[in-house]
Amino acid sequence: MLSQPHRRPAPAPVAAAARVLPRWQRWLNRCLPQSLLGRLTLVMVIGVLLTQLVGNFIWAAQRRAEALSEVATASQHVGRSAASAVRFFLSLPPNYRPLIIQQFREMGGTRFFATINRKPLEVQAINGQALADAALKQLRATLHEDLPNTPNLRIAFVMPDRLPVDDDGALLADLPESWTQQVLLTRPAPVLLIQAEMDPGHWLYLAALMPNPYFLETGNPLTHDRLLLQALSLAAVLLLSILVVRWITRPLAALSDAATAFGQGEKPPALPETGSREFINTVRAFDAMRQRIGRYIDDREKLFVSISHDLRTPIMRLKLRTELLDDEAMQAEFHDDLDELDMMVKGALQTVKDSDIHENPTEVRLDALLERMVRDAQLAGHAVTFVASGLTVTAKPLALKRAIGNLLNNALHYGVQVELAVREQHGNIEITVRDHGPGVPDDALAELCEPYVRLEHGRSQNAGGMGLGLGIARGIVQAHGGELALANAPGGGFVATISLPGGAFNPERAT
Repeated sequence: MLSQPHRRPAPAPVAAAARVLPRWQRWLNRCLPQSLLGRLTLVMVIGVLLTQLVGNFIWAAQRRAEALSEVATASQHVGRSAASAVRFFLSLPPNYRPLIIQQFREMGGTRFFATINRKPLEVQAINGQALADAALKQLRATLHEDLPNTPNLRIAFVMPDRLPVDDDGALLADLPESWTQQVLLTRPAPVLLIQAEMDPGHWLYLAALMPNPYFLETGNPLTHDRLLLQALSLAAVLLLSILVVRWITRPLAALSDAATAFGQGEKPPALPETGSREFINTVRAFDAMRQRIGRYIDDREKLFVSISHDLRTPIMRLKLRTELLDDEAMQAEFHDDLDELDMMVKGALQTVKDSDIHENPTEVRLDALLERMVRDAQLAGHAVTFVASGLTVTAKPLALKRAIGNLLNNALHYGVQVELAVREQHGNIEITVRDHGPGVPDDALAELCEPYVRLEHGRSQNAGGMGLGLGIARGIVQAHGGELALANAPGGGFVATISLPGGAFNPERAT
C-alpha cells in the first residue's frame, strides 16, 4: 500500500482513554433521543409531568388536612347530639323507652334511628379508612367526656345494605321508609352506628349519617373526574409544548440540511431570515461563513493551479540548461531531480482536479460501476473478483469512480489478488476493496492518507507514484458525507472500506 517515508509516533493512548465515557453516561446517551426536537420534547414532557405530580401532591395533602379538620368538627357535633340522646333515654323508665321510640317513628323520625336491643349487634365495620378512624377517635373522646357513667359503648361506621337493626335479624333496608328517611339515601353512604348499654339486657341502638354523608370520598382528592380533567389539561399542555418545540427546531433542521449540502460541495438556496432573533443571527453568520469559505476555496484552487502551471515553465528551462552541462554524471543527477520535481507538480495539480470534481449527485448502480472496473482489471491480467449486490447509492458518479479506482489500483499494485464487495450495514452502503498483499504496519495506518507519504515496499514496487491516491479517495468520500476506513485484513493483506450514507433499494425502481 502507499504510505509514508518517515514514521511518526503513534497517538498516545491517554487521549483515547480520556474519550471513554462512564457507563451511566453511555447508557444515558443511548436512552436519550438523538434529535434536538426529541430531547426538547422529552424535557418538556418530564417538566410538565413533574409539575403536575408535585402540584397534585401538595394540593392532595392540603385537601386531606382540611378533610381531617372538617371530620373532627363534624364528629364532635354528632357526638354531642348522640350523648344527649343517650342521656334522654337513660332518664326514661325502661318500659317507656319503646313507646317513645314508636312515637318518634310515627312523627316522622329524628336525626337518629333508635331502637332497644337485648345485646349489642355484630356488624361488619368499615376499617382501614383514615377519615373514618379519625372520626371514630373524636366520637369516642366526645362520648366518654359527655357520658362518663356509660363505659360500654360500641361505635363503628357500617354500610347500610347489610346493617342489622334488632335481635331478630331485621335489616335497616327492610324497614319502612318513614322510619329510615333520615338514614338511608339514594346513593349508599356510611352509617354511624352507636350502641350504648343503659342497663343489663338493654342496649340503645342509634344509627345516623354524618353531616357530610360522603365524607370518606374527601379523603381521596384524586377522584376519577379530577384525574380525567388533569389528563385532558396535561394532554393539551404537552400538545402545545410539542408544537412550540417543533416550531422552534424546524429552522434548525433547515440550517443543518444547508450545512450538510454545503459540506458536500452543493450550493443550497439561501436560508430565509425568519424566526427568532437568535436564529436570524445564526443564519446571517452561516451565510457569511459560507461565502468566505467559497471565496477561499475558489482562490485556493486558482492559486494552486496557477502555481502548478507556472512551475512547469522554469522546470522545462532548467531541463534545457542541464543539456549544456559537460559532466554527464551531474547532468543525470539534475535530470532525476527535475523529473521528481515535475512529478510532484503534476501530482499536486492532479490532487486539486481529482478531489474537486464538479457534478450533480445521482443514483449510481454499484454493480454496473464495479463490474466495468473489474472487467478492465481482468483484461489487464489481474486477479479481481466481485459478487453483484443489487445496491444503489446516491453519489457523484465520476468522483466515486475515481475514489474506488484509486483504492483498486493501489490494491492491484501491492496485492496478489483483489476482492471487491458491497453490502448494506446499519443503513449505510459499504464498499470494500481487499487485497492479499503484505499489509501495512499498525503504527503507520493513521498516516496512510497523508499526501506524499509512502512505505518502503511502496517505493520499491512503484517508484513513479507520489502517495496521493488514498488522500484523494478520502477527500472524495468525505465530500459525499461518508468515511474511508483502512485496516489490515484478518489473515493477511489490506482492506479499504468506503462507507456512504444511504440504504439499499430495488434497482428496478432506480432512475
